[in-house]
Amino acid sequence: MSKFFKFIPHGLAVFSSIIFLDSLRFKFTDHPNTQEIFGRLDSWAAGLGAPGLFAHTGLFSQYVIGSAELVASSLLLLGIIPALRRLQGLGALIGLAVMSGAISFHLFTPLGIDPNNDGGLLFVMACCVWVSCLCLIIWRRGALIRLVSGVRKAILAN
Repeated sequence: MSKFFKFIPHGLAVFSSIIFLDSLRFKFTDHPNTQEIFGRLDSWAAGLGAPGLFAHTGLFSQYVIGSAELVASSLLLLGIIPALRRLQGLGALIGLAVMSGAISFHLFTPLGIDPNNDGGLLFVMACCVWVSCLCLIIWRRGALIRLVSGVRKAILAN
C-alpha cells in the first residue's frame, strides 16, 4: 500500500499539467471561446474602472494566464524527477493561485460557471485542478518551507 501512496503526488501533478497544457491551445491561439471569456471579463472590469485588464495586452490577459499555467505545468512535471522534487510544490502553489483566480471569476463575475455552454466543464476542471494543487501543497509542504526559507536567507543574507 505504501508503494501506491508514493505515486499519488505524481498522478496529481500529471492530471493538473494535462488540464493546464490542454488549455494552452485555446489561450495561445486566440480561440473564440477564449475571446468570449476574456472579453466578458474585460467588459466587467471596464465597468469597474479598469478597462483593458483582461485585454490581449492587459495585466491578466489570456497570454499572461497561459504563461503562468505553462510555468506551473513545467514545475509540476519536473518535480516528478527525484532531484527536482522541491519544484513540484512551487508548481502546485502557482497552479493553486491561477485556479483560485479562475474559480473566483467564474463565481463572482458575470462570467458564470458555464460561459461557453459546455455544461460547466471548464469550471469543474478548474475546481478539480484546485483540489489537486492543494493536495500537492500539503504533500510537499516540507519542501516548500525549505524552498521559501532558502530564498528568504538568500535575499536577507546581508
